[in-house]
Amino acid sequence: NLWYYQAVKGHSMAVLGIVAEFNPFHNGHLHLIREMSKYGSFSAVICVMSGDFLQRGEPAICSKWARAQMALHSGADIVIELPCCFAIRSAYYFARGAIELLSRTGVVTHLGFGTENGDLQLLNEIAFILAREPETYKYELKKHLAQGLSFPAARTRSLQNQLNIPRETLHNTMLQPNNILAIEYLRVIKEKGIPITPLTIARIGSYHSMDISEIASASAIRRLLLSIDDNYNQIKSTMPQACLNILEKEIKLGRSPVFSESLEQSLLIKLRTMSIEQLEQIYEISEGLEYRIQSAANNSRTLSEFKQLVKTKRYNATRISRTLLYILLAITKKQMLLFDQAGPQYLHILGFSTKGQKILQEIKLKSSLRILNRGSDVRETMEQKDNPVASQMMQLDVTASNVYSLLFPNPAARKGGTDFQMSPFRS
Repeated sequence: NLWYYQAVKGHSMAVLGIVAEFNPFHNGHLHLIREMSKYGSFSAVICVMSGDFLQRGEPAICSKWARAQMALHSGADIVIELPCCFAIRSAYYFARGAIELLSRTGVVTHLGFGTENGDLQLLNEIAFILAREPETYKYELKKHLAQGLSFPAARTRSLQNQLNIPRETLHNTMLQPNNILAIEYLRVIKEKGIPITPLTIARIGSYHSMDISEIASASAIRRLLLSIDDNYNQIKSTMPQACLNILEKEIKLGRSPVFSESLEQSLLIKLRTMSIEQLEQIYEISEGLEYRIQSAANNSRTLSEFKQLVKTKRYNATRISRTLLYILLAITKKQMLLFDQAGPQYLHILGFSTKGQKILQEIKLKSSLRILNRGSDVRETMEQKDNPVASQMMQLDVTASNVYSLLFPNPAARKGGTDFQMSPFRS
């Protein structure tokens, strides 16, 4: 810890980066931001946050604008949207998009994240193997995948032979979503040689825990929101008051809560009207999955039934949910390859504090990326001819927001085009 403290102290301007979904912002997120101050004094906290759709292939409980406000009321100085093409991906690509975006601000010096036990050394050892990918590791991985194991299971088995770590320790480490993301952050930092120092704290409360305490998981809070009137007092104890006020306002306006179930009809219609040739073009659809999808679509009455019919060892529920989003948003393999090769192409600012405004001036001087501060900036980026990758990336972000607004409980709130109308929230 002393080394990290000196690393913070040694910077003329230490800026902390945090990657999150804030779905919704709860006491655990507040705990992370506050605990990071123990490592030293940061000039600012920059959060890279997913937009309206998330890494598990689900819509956010409330809009990116509302969630950005929550973060700014709770210690964040700038909130930047993680483009949709990275936000709705598997852990590695999610992490890569987020870390590259933080790096391309030109000002972020440190990365803060929560892990299950705060053991950075263990996670670094795992990340080192994944970044280096020794031939023996690649051979083992290929072998286990050919045996029909899911990718996470195959990877854990392949790592076992590379590391001097007890099997149970490795298995438990690789099971935890926060550890998985942390490993991918560290892997990307190593692969790309990004000069950002990682800092971690042990999480309080588990990722999917349904127990309600002062620090509850976002999953538990979302479950309570299914019946907010009955569970209001429990929700109240898990979120900072300012964040709860924002959530209440969104609920009153009929813009929250948003749940995956709202997508059911749209997705089933889309699935039943797509040809095999069209499905083949979609990102992540290969190895005959297109036939399985088409058959399941015609034999399912609900999305839950569809997922059960498609699910295999290789394709778990989360992977299927993400694939359904790629289908809904018409994201092709070709498009995603372009996005991955280019990385983030702009900094879409969702909000900033007074301190953040000063840091934005620094970013303008140091970043090669365009800062999008107004709806007109979004439109210009989408329509520009000289950078077709940025144009397509923004088109996807705008499409995702337009689809998301159709899921609001209140029909009067379902108009599209919010990205062209909104300006960053100022705190």
